[in-house]
Amino acid sequence: MFKILGLKRKCNPEVFCCRWKLVHLVDTMFLLRRQGQNQLENDSSKQDTKVNELRAALGPLSGRRLLYCTDACLRRYLEARNWNVDKAKKMLEETLKWRATYKPEEIRWAEVAHEGETGKVSRASFRDRLGRTVLIMRPGMQNTTSAEDNIRHLVYLLENAILNLPEGQEQMSWLIDYTGLSLNTNISVKTARDIIHILQNHYPERLAIAFLYNPPRIFQAFWKAVKFFLDPKTVQKVKFVYPNNKDSVELMQSLFDLENLPSEFGGKTSLMYDHEEFSRLMSEDDVKTAKFWGLDQKPFNLPKKGHAGAEDNGFRCFKANLVCGRVKLIDNGGSAEQ
Repeated sequence: MFKILGLKRKCNPEVFCCRWKLVHLVDTMFLLRRQGQNQLENDSSKQDTKVNELRAALGPLSGRRLLYCTDACLRRYLEARNWNVDKAKKMLEETLKWRATYKPEEIRWAEVAHEGETGKVSRASFRDRLGRTVLIMRPGMQNTTSAEDNIRHLVYLLENAILNLPEGQEQMSWLIDYTGLSLNTNISVKTARDIIHILQNHYPERLAIAFLYNPPRIFQAFWKAVKFFLDPKTVQKVKFVYPNNKDSVELMQSLFDLENLPSEFGGKTSLMYDHEEFSRLMSEDDVKTAKFWGLDQKPFNLPKKGHAGAEDNGFRCFKANLVCGRVKLIDNGGSAEQ
């Protein structure tokens, strides 16, 4: 106690009493603040008021900004900032700036398909018990060295996972399989930090839970380094699952049907990634994405040269659009207008 109050054992009783009261006051204020936040999180009418306040603070919105800033979106940013309107506004405005520059809704599968050839990140064909989209990640299947392309591929699949969320659902689940992970396949701490920055600042409250299944010892040091950059709320969503740990296995099974869960995660099915079939699904979803964001008439741009496999995938996507009648005009330069 003396150390906590910053006092020596022999001290003025009045000073001790004064500092003790100060510590007690700080504790009380923290508890009251926490209780207020908990009450707000459980009071839908107060939440609606905060959403209206945030919308008013943002001012008039149009175009993609209006499409992005739904009430559900505003709630996520408010929740990420403990329902503080000013902080949520600042966070959301930073995201709007990032989206205007990075343009995640304009990324097409043909541009990132070369990153997904091994299935290192893919959208599962099944959902969790709450109907949420599931992303399967296999870091041991890393096949490229470009940090920028790795991040762009992940952002594309985040946007795709959100596109496929059922109505009323705002979050997704992650399953991470560490089979084959080594020093050669593990991404750098810097790349992990950049990914975390994007996830936490531009996709707040999108992650419901992440199961890290049977990670090897080599991952422990990496986790300690990465954990430093994670928000405490995010850390709580990360669950380590080990086959010989009954509690962790039961937690995972409470959210996933074993009949759907791949054997790599203790389930009864096999995880078979078919790149050609997955590419077909993503190309179909690209049409839905373009329609949602009002990009139906945006010219079709083939991937830039220099990306291994990207150009071939781009031409395959182009031919698929042509066959399906989605390409209306082809100019002499080889570009197409959808």
